[in-house]
This record gives sequence, C-alpha cells and structure tokens, in this order.
Amino acid sequence: MSFQNGTLVTDFVLTGLAIQLDFVKIIFSCFLLIYIINLIANFSIMFISMLDLTLHTPMYFFLWNLAFLDICYSSVVVPKMLTDLMSQKKLISFWGCILQVHFFHFLGSTEVILFSVMSYDRYVAIAHPLRYSTIMSYDVCLCLAFCSWVTGFLHALLHTVLTARLPFCGPNIVKHFFCDIKPMLKLACTDVSFNLRLITQVTGTLTTTTLLLTLLSYIFISRFLLKIKTSQGRKRALSTCSAHLCVVLLQYGTAVFTYIRPSTKDSLEQDRTAAVLFTVFTPALNPIIYTLRNKDMKKALKKQFFRIVRLKLYAK
Repeated sequence: MSFQNGTLVTDFVLTGLAIQLDFVKIIFSCFLLIYIINLIANFSIMFISMLDLTLHTPMYFFLWNLAFLDICYSSVVVPKMLTDLMSQKKLISFWGCILQVHFFHFLGSTEVILFSVMSYDRYVAIAHPLRYSTIMSYDVCLCLAFCSWVTGFLHALLHTVLTARLPFCGPNIVKHFFCDIKPMLKLACTDVSFNLRLITQVTGTLTTTTLLLTLLSYIFISRFLLKIKTSQGRKRALSTCSAHLCVVLLQYGTAVFTYIRPSTKDSLEQDRTAAVLFTVFTPALNPIIYTLRNKDMKKALKKQFFRIVRLKLYAK
C-alpha cells in the first residue's frame, strides 16, 4: 500500500533503553524482580481486601482498583521491554503499537482520576466520620470508580484514534522502549501540531485538574487536622492519608514532567528516563507504601498469613 513517495509502515522498531551490553543482564534481572514484586504485592492487596471483612470499606475498595490498575499498567509495557532487552530485533506491529498507546494512556489517566477520588474519600473520612458510611455508600463508590474508568478510557480513545489515523511512511524507528504518543508523532508524514496541542491541552488539563482536586482535598483535610486537639488523634488521622499523598506526589511528578512540557529532542530522552519510573518502579512501590503505612492492612496480612500456616499444619 503506497503513500505519496513512501510506503506505509506495518511494523515499528523500538530503540529500547540505552544500556551498555555489559549491564543488560543485570538491568533485566533487576526489572524482572521489580515486576514480580509488583505482581505479588498488588495481587496480595487485592486478595486480602476481598478476603478480610474488616477491609470491606470504601478506602480498600478504591485501593483494590488501584492495585488492579498498577498490575495492568505495568503489564502493558514491562513484559515487552524485558523481551526487547534480550532481543536483537525490537519489533512491534503497527496495531500492537496503537494498542499499547491506548492501554497505557487509558490505565494511566484512570489512575490519576482515581487518586482524586481517593483523596475525596480521605477528606470525608476525616471531616465527616459519623456520616462517612452514608456519604461514601456502596452505590457512590461504584459510581465514582466507574466514572474514573470511563473517563480514562475516553481520554485514551481520543489520542488513540487521532494517532492511528496519521500516515506513517517511514522511518519506523520509535525512540522509546514502548509506543508512546510523542515518539510516534515524530514519525508521522504530516503536520502533527494539532495532536501535540491535544496532548498539552487535554492530557495537561486532565492531569492538572485531578492534581488540583487532590491538593484541594488535602487543604481541607489539613484544616480539620488543626482542629484536632490531641497529638495522638492528629497522628491517627494523618496516617490514613499520608500513604496516599506519597503515591500521588510520586505519580503526578513524573506525569507532569512528561506530558505538559513542550516536545523537543532532549525532552524525549528525559521522557524515556521518567517513563522507567512510572512504568517499572511506581506500580511496585504503591502497594509497599500503602502496606507499610497502614496498620489495618498489615494486621489483615498477618491474619491471612497465620491462617495459611495453620491450614498447612492441619493438612499434615
């Protein structure tokens, strides 16, 4: 199939990570270990949240969604990246590339929206503890989670459709370790200024709006914390949202750095470094941060662990 003076590409070549050959196996082992930790930790949170009745609350319902998102989010990128690290040819089909773009932005944007929902949940828990179960009812939680997923899907669909409609007539080398919008736009055989504006305006607006809503929730939370007279009560209230705040700052920092800045040659190299953080490290850190900072989750984990040990002893 021809296009003007070139041929429409059917495959893309990923440049991958710029790693010296001597360190490839070490980096592969480290990333594989982190990915396994990500899967084990997030699946553990999901199973514990379902098995332990004391964790059947709005906070852990949203945490279950976050754990599921982190598993899917990293799985869109990391397995392919690990395969390419050990391969000479880092090929990906055109539609495989488009699907990777879609699911990467679908899951990523859903996650930042979910962060805002979780911050609102923490605000209601601290500001209105007596009415918490009424305000954050099962239907409300389900609706908030559903809206997060749908909004994320529609946001990603917009970029996916507009990117898929672009003509790519060569070269076909994507300067990244996965298919992302900015590196792909560099390869289009047409003017992509509209697509770049959409990234800055739509993705930028989504990221900054959800960040502002999250920060607004914490501003209101801080006002209520100041009203708590006892240091023990203040510490208990703060512990319920400190883990969430750590995760938010980690995720938003890399997202703002990557998608709100103008696209330049140097910025694409920096984007690749930032992408390693939010595709490899952040999904694995999220469950660790929540578990270490959460007494209820640690208690539930211990209870399920001893339950499994007892079952094994009885089986013998």
